[in-house]
Amino acid sequence: MAAQRCSRAGSVSAIPGCRAVIVSLIQRNGVKKVKNTSKTELLAPAGTLEKLKWACQYGADAVYFGLEFGSLRSYAGNFTLQEAAEGLKYLHERDKKGYVTLNIYPFSDEYGRLTEMAGQVDDMGADAIIVADLGVLTALKRMGLRARLHVSTQANTTSWQTVLAYRELGAARVNLARELSLEQIREIQQNTAGSIETEVFVHGAVCFSYSGRCAISDYLAGARANRGQCKHPCRWKYFVVEEERPGQYMPVFEDERGLYLFNSKELALWEYVPLLCEAGVSSFKIEGRMKSVHYLASIVSFYRQVMDGRLFSKDEADTLLGRVPNRGYSTGFMKGGVGPDDYSTAKSLSEAESIFVGAVRQSTGAGSMVEVRNKIFASDVLETLSPDDRIGKLTMPSPLPNAEGLFANHGEILPIPESLPEYTILRRIKSL
Repeated sequence: MAAQRCSRAGSVSAIPGCRAVIVSLIQRNGVKKVKNTSKTELLAPAGTLEKLKWACQYGADAVYFGLEFGSLRSYAGNFTLQEAAEGLKYLHERDKKGYVTLNIYPFSDEYGRLTEMAGQVDDMGADAIIVADLGVLTALKRMGLRARLHVSTQANTTSWQTVLAYRELGAARVNLARELSLEQIREIQQNTAGSIETEVFVHGAVCFSYSGRCAISDYLAGARANRGQCKHPCRWKYFVVEEERPGQYMPVFEDERGLYLFNSKELALWEYVPLLCEAGVSSFKIEGRMKSVHYLASIVSFYRQVMDGRLFSKDEADTLLGRVPNRGYSTGFMKGGVGPDDYSTAKSLSEAESIFVGAVRQSTGAGSMVEVRNKIFASDVLETLSPDDRIGKLTMPSPLPNAEGLFANHGEILPIPESLPEYTILRRIKSL
């Protein structure tokens, strides 16, 4: 089942200037859908080779990942060159694409290492290399790589004039800044259609600073954010003390002018997907190279369904997106601006309505083998999410078929009688 899904989703490719055409509302197996001719790409993150495979199985058209140097996610796990080669082979065998991030802002003495790595992944067949630095873009262009060059969101592209300038410098795609509204994106598309691809982040964590250009981590934690080492001090809890009132701690809030301080909610633009398709955006990108396979499966599955035309109510979407850790969701600048509702000033914890407890590693006609990720108890009632987007319920046997009988711990391989597709997620819903 998972292999079939992976192959089906792989038939979708990014086509500049594509249009999402809503033809009719149909009802199929109780699921509301709209026919959608969109060829927009769904681009998923992967911090490890395992996560790359999960993203593929749950419907991503392309996956982006970083190497051990040159990426803006130093703590994501990242890929060795051998793993990069294996990951690209895995993707290409399934008609998927793989993009490699080399999007740090390097110092002068680091260019040689970056260009060498670019040449190595190009020889492996990387479909694109993602860069932010103008010098790196120019250097890679001169190398005559087969891989296309994509400009990172870190480059802070907010105008069609800049998009076209990057085209002249050799870029095939530009990831637009998160600070743009729908109308501004439409204007960019109208002025660049057919000449260069654009990419938009539709889901994930958002830096409170302008396009991620932040130095707070440098000053407070000695870790350089724009070198991939951010410690996320924007998520810490802050108070203000006025010198005439010592001991009175007042929480930090935004003012009416929009001073965008600290704990921003996470981006969730699923409602804008049809409009962005219609505008001609080439690729929808999901943030999260440091997130778990549970996050990847849940979020990629959700956006795959949205892009394939399934209609979700707000409550349905909130429930599904709430299964994975989040700080609340926002549409950010897409609606034209941000305000207090786009930030979570009362708390900074990332919370979920479910606990990821297991993943199906092998399935036969006689049952499935589950890798336990969090403790599973006898008689547990669990929710399942499979690569074909189906959500079900599963009651664990009592006693469990292991030595303990009452529970299974992280790392155990637990046989169950149900035959579930490989890569199926098992999670405990807190409300059950």
